[in-house]
Amino acid sequence: MEAKSADSGEGWTYRGMSSDNIKGLVLALSSSFFIGASFIVKKKGLKKAGASGVRAGYGGYSYLYEPLWWAGMITMIVGEIANFAAYAFAPAILVTPLGALSIIISAALAHVILHERLHIFGMLGCALCVVGSTTIVLHAPQERQIESVSEVWALALEPAFLLYTAIVIIVVLIIIFKYIPHYGETHLMAYIGVCSLVGSLSVMGVKALGIALKLTFSGMNQLTYPQTWVFAIVVGICVVTQMNYLNKALDTFNTAVVSPIYFVMFTSLTILASVIMFKDWDRQSPTQIVTEMCGFVTILSGTFLLHKTKDMVDGGSPPMHARKHVDDDNDDDGFSLEGIPLRCQESTMGTL
Repeated sequence: MEAKSADSGEGWTYRGMSSDNIKGLVLALSSSFFIGASFIVKKKGLKKAGASGVRAGYGGYSYLYEPLWWAGMITMIVGEIANFAAYAFAPAILVTPLGALSIIISAALAHVILHERLHIFGMLGCALCVVGSTTIVLHAPQERQIESVSEVWALALEPAFLLYTAIVIIVVLIIIFKYIPHYGETHLMAYIGVCSLVGSLSVMGVKALGIALKLTFSGMNQLTYPQTWVFAIVVGICVVTQMNYLNKALDTFNTAVVSPIYFVMFTSLTILASVIMFKDWDRQSPTQIVTEMCGFVTILSGTFLLHKTKDMVDGGSPPMHARKHVDDDNDDDGFSLEGIPLRCQESTMGTL
């Protein structure tokens, strides 16, 4: 592998396709298929549970007694396991953007199964997300070589990452205790903000655990290090928090809107966290970094297009970015779910 030939055409071609990166790529693609499908199965479970109990959007947990929700949860767990393994082999900049594929799967299935119609421009938005993600993948750096979980711990304790962690925790607490009680049911960004911020920390913990397990299976036992178990606890807390607020977002808002916005925020914050902690960009040329940023702009453009054109689905229907689709009231499964009357308050949106 010619690591120093990034500026030459031949050297760069194989720079991001080491055997570990290929393994991570395959695992990440598999993960996207499972996770994309899980959004739909879980929402069907949430709708069914909401018909006979307190909805998740109102703080209820009746979905825990719904087998369909658990089927979706198991599907998501399978996808997350594949994703977990992918982070052990490849850098976050390569793995995380591939979550764009789950947007396509989720939106397509929502269109067919949940009758949440996707406009032609929404389809174009999904395509832009994939193009942007592909651009990032093609310019991703190789995985950082780490010989012990202690090295990851040292990276996590560096001032820059500690500052990032502190900012994330403070912002999450402010959103949970100040904004969600007032705007949670009207502004999607409240729930998604918590999921994405906490998710960026959980991925760093997942990557640390993945590296520890990979080294353990290769003969270098990392389970004796207390740092491994600290990372495990952090992951557990973060994942539970993510699932709680993601359920609230799915139950309250349109799946075809929740999925792409969550993807963009989660991806952006995860890569930012990875750049700070693992210093991914230190191993890349300015050209590669700029190209990756262009990929992000493409993803953001696609998501914005998908989000805004939801208003164009039905000529006289209410804005789709702030409420569930009215077709949910006439779902084929016969669930009489009343749409939540959500107010679009542009003045308060900016405060989030």
